[in-house]
Amino acid sequence: MKVGTDGVLLGAWAPVIEAGRALDIGTGSGLVALMLAQRMHGAIPIDAIELDPDACRQARDNFTASPWAMSLCAVEGDICAYAGRASRRYQAIVSNPPYFDAGPACATPARERARYTLSLSHQALLTAATALLEEDGTLALILPYAACEALIARALAQGWWLQRRTDVHDRAELRPHRLLLTLTRRPMPLIHDTLTLRDPTGEWSPAFRTLAGDFYLAF
Repeated sequence: MKVGTDGVLLGAWAPVIEAGRALDIGTGSGLVALMLAQRMHGAIPIDAIELDPDACRQARDNFTASPWAMSLCAVEGDICAYAGRASRRYQAIVSNPPYFDAGPACATPARERARYTLSLSHQALLTAATALLEEDGTLALILPYAACEALIARALAQGWWLQRRTDVHDRAELRPHRLLLTLTRRPMPLIHDTLTLRDPTGEWSPAFRTLAGDFYLAF
């Protein structure tokens, strides 16, 4: 699970502020945490937790090699256990979580953990975020469009508020295939917008280039 469009979307879109501390749940190779650090010029501390030992080592290596090494910390472990023992709280939590309840077997156990919710259910993610988030903090996620309505309904029933949702279309004529969303624990007016990734010729759209332009050398 290396660099992909989903992670780039979340890392470029998720809200972060200078005064806070951020947490990336399921950091993998560290992509999203690195993007947050780049956006904030290393000005905020960012913790990145990862269950898979090999992936966590890779994230730690990537952090060390980056210009923002002093602001990044890779933590190996399970987010549920981490939430139960952590004394600090976070202003921003981000996650590109496992998407699917079940499906075809993957080539490696690590990929299965990253892809399927057996290692981190959406309920477990919400429970951990509830324990770790500052009162006025935000939880930002990216999920397949079909899976998001169930997560949103579950979150609203547990006292979360949907602050923003961005429906992501590969092309304007196609139905959305991903949803970026921000949840908070305080009542907030909803911002609902859309993002189209490609223009009619199949090239990256101006909107996507604007959002992710700082992260692609080709842009």
